[in-house]
Amino acid sequence: MLVLLGFAMIAVFMVLIMTKKLTPVLALIIVPTIFGLFAGAGLGIGPMVMDSMKSMTSTAALLMFAIIYFGLMIDVGLFDPLVKFILRKLGNDPAKVVLGTAILAAAVSLDGDGSTTFILTTAAMLPVYLRLKMSPVVLTCVAGLANGTMNILPWGGPTARAATALKLDVNDVFVPMVPSLIVGLIVVLVFSWLLGLQERNRLRTTAPEIWGDVADPSDAFDGGFARTGSTTTAPKPVTGGGAGVAVLERTEELVDDHDTAMADTALDPNRTTLRPKLFWFNLGLTVAVMVTLVANIVPLPFVFMVGSAIALLVNFPKVKDQGAQLIAHAPSIVAVVSMVMAAAVLTGVLNGTGMVKAMSEWLVQIIPADMGPFMAVITGVLSIPMTFFMSNDAFYFGVLPVLSETAAHYGVGAADMARASITGQPFHLQSPLVPAILLLVSLAKVDLGDHHKKVLWRTAVISIVMLAVGVLTGAIGIG
Repeated sequence: MLVLLGFAMIAVFMVLIMTKKLTPVLALIIVPTIFGLFAGAGLGIGPMVMDSMKSMTSTAALLMFAIIYFGLMIDVGLFDPLVKFILRKLGNDPAKVVLGTAILAAAVSLDGDGSTTFILTTAAMLPVYLRLKMSPVVLTCVAGLANGTMNILPWGGPTARAATALKLDVNDVFVPMVPSLIVGLIVVLVFSWLLGLQERNRLRTTAPEIWGDVADPSDAFDGGFARTGSTTTAPKPVTGGGAGVAVLERTEELVDDHDTAMADTALDPNRTTLRPKLFWFNLGLTVAVMVTLVANIVPLPFVFMVGSAIALLVNFPKVKDQGAQLIAHAPSIVAVVSMVMAAAVLTGVLNGTGMVKAMSEWLVQIIPADMGPFMAVITGVLSIPMTFFMSNDAFYFGVLPVLSETAAHYGVGAADMARASITGQPFHLQSPLVPAILLLVSLAKVDLGDHHKKVLWRTAVISIVMLAVGVLTGAIGIG
């Protein structure tokens, strides 16, 4: 019964948010509550949820003050020069912008922290997407693909958990998986380029008055229009034959100071929050915050608390302005913090009712004996859905040892099992139980269901490809 209820609960939750019958926050609260009561939790469901919520408070604080800090830095114009630089290098071609997003997200993911990756990638790229009228869902999809694939790095967490659970050296688990990681990143770049081509074609169709077909995609942000002193003038429409690349024909419509379409947005060139004279201070403060994050010498929530306080005090000395800034970012804060707290209901019910344990034990029992030699491959496939609806700790310390013990009877080594178990991480990172992904969709103002529609099947493909490469290279053995 618990197995059936557990899988049914996950299925109902996913259907409701992907069909937009309920918002993720409501689905995270209502669905687990109903299924928890059916599972016999009774009044005990309250303590289950509260115990789970206690572990979420530091995460909620981190996300809250990270949103305040980086929202403030966008408001004061810290990232405006970076946006222009990116456009100069990538041009106005959506395909190149999306590919650049993937490369940036993968590079930043080297620090092993998903929240930092999504914060920096969104801060740098979201203004570009908005300026070029590209879909932010593409940004979240590509960033999620890149970060999820890079999550198997030894210092990222899952690989260390797998090694610890099976008493292995972490390098013995990771190093043989390097070819899988490389191929996985190649697939990410291919998906990113294809998504960019789709955006290019969509923009030609939906905004023909702004976008056109040109043969030369090299026109960049400053190259797409002429300047005379401080005056910006539009270029003549450029057309070309062949496969043509969609680029802005009238760039000034998106960046001109009088462009009412950009008024009251983060890209408004006339926004009163701009602080050009404090650019170097804000840059230095941001670098200091990032260095402290990577050094991990102070708890991450406290780093952003102090950073936000200093940034507000220096950029907005008046108390009234400080309050206005906090209010300005309240919608994003409420969205992400409420989702984190609501996720505590789902995790609390899964763990408190014993659903997670029952589901994992059932999966182990249904594996036929003649499939024993393929336990590593089976584990890799199971890691895709199982790490999506349960925490990495629950999977690697609760499920993996049981699977590994079973596999040992068929001559499948613990190292093979550990390597196979980390191939589901690209899919895992998209779970609503992962705070970093909630931060990503909140910063980009993207619906979680829309993100899942675009990203889930792609991450499943990447996970399967990484598993297949592991088998082909011998990193994941068959008994």
